[in-house]
Amino acid sequence: MKKILLVGNLYALAKKLSSYGAKVFAAPGSEEMREFAECVDLREDDTTGLLKFAAENEIDLTVAVSEKAIKSDIVSVFQANEMPVFGPSEKSANFAISKAQGKRFLYKLHAPTPKFGIFEKPQLAFDYLKEANYPLVVRCDNNDISLDRLCCLNFETAKNFAEELFMRGEERVVTEEYAFGHEFTLYAVSDGYHALPLAVVHNFKFTENGDGGLLTSGVGAYVPDYRVPESIIEKLFKNVILNALNSLEKRGMPYSGILGVEAVMTDEDSYTCLEFKPFLQEFDAQAVLNSVDENLIELFESCANGSFADEYEDILTNDNCSVSCVVKSRTDGQVIPNLELAESAVSFQGAAKNKYFEYISAKGNNFVLTSCAKTFSRAKKMLAEDLELVKFDGMKYRKDIAESR
Repeated sequence: MKKILLVGNLYALAKKLSSYGAKVFAAPGSEEMREFAECVDLREDDTTGLLKFAAENEIDLTVAVSEKAIKSDIVSVFQANEMPVFGPSEKSANFAISKAQGKRFLYKLHAPTPKFGIFEKPQLAFDYLKEANYPLVVRCDNNDISLDRLCCLNFETAKNFAEELFMRGEERVVTEEYAFGHEFTLYAVSDGYHALPLAVVHNFKFTENGDGGLLTSGVGAYVPDYRVPESIIEKLFKNVILNALNSLEKRGMPYSGILGVEAVMTDEDSYTCLEFKPFLQEFDAQAVLNSVDENLIELFESCANGSFADEYEDILTNDNCSVSCVVKSRTDGQVIPNLELAESAVSFQGAAKNKYFEYISAKGNNFVLTSCAKTFSRAKKMLAEDLELVKFDGMKYRKDIAESR
């Protein structure tokens, strides 16, 4: 039996890895993961403790999935100690974690990207915002806080939010002109030298129907994204992902792991790039995993041991359609009914069981529901039914994700 250590609480991936018959350890894990994984009482950035645990428990493969784990450079530490690990080093992933570095990297790659600004001093940011074109996205450099970005329609809103970010202690504030169009993410798998496309995901970023409300990192997704033509996928993969990986390899810091690039299709044959992602995101992970027919443990191991290019000419996928929706709660302590009856896969975030074995809400993100079917219409219908089934007081989600179109 394979022993896998997952560093970071990506529920959907932990459950998928356990489905192969592997013994999965999750650090730090969660109460909900205990049904299929053993939780390890270690922080994601405790590289010394995690290395010791992996050695003592004869872990076959460690998978670093969270930005905190990657920033702690767990991958370099494990590689230096000849412990198999899948994920990028801190240096190679810096452009995917720091939004400022990511924007600079896109510019150096000559990749299309909205006009942007990077500011370390408030007054310089305010002066820029006075003359900027709106709408404009203002955001912090990292994804460490819940409200890390805001789509601003005017100078007053942009200035107030930038000021708030600096007052929180953010070292850098990043701005970019809002790109209108169809948002999607292209994910790829790489061992640092060879790369293959994994999935194309449509992103729902705004909290309200019809792209209204607050701009977030993601409130829903569907896979595959049938609206993005093959011509755009090929150009994005070749001109952005492969160019980025080749550039990193030449610098002596090859990127091994899953790399995503968020983009906007601005018309039928053009796109603009927004940012990079260092792994699957919580809101789209289950939908992506539903589409992959490869054994992920074998895939990840091939990247870790250097056999990826020899063993994989492409990544096997299926024609299933998956739709995901993030369910939030406005309040703490509400009983969430019927979760165990839902046909959709449930990926837990903030929701947890009480002493009566009832699921209880926590303010903020609670879980992701992902329905999977042969057609989008069927998947959306299943999702809509399950959202109605688990309805509770204070429940919040974007309703048009499950609407038939």
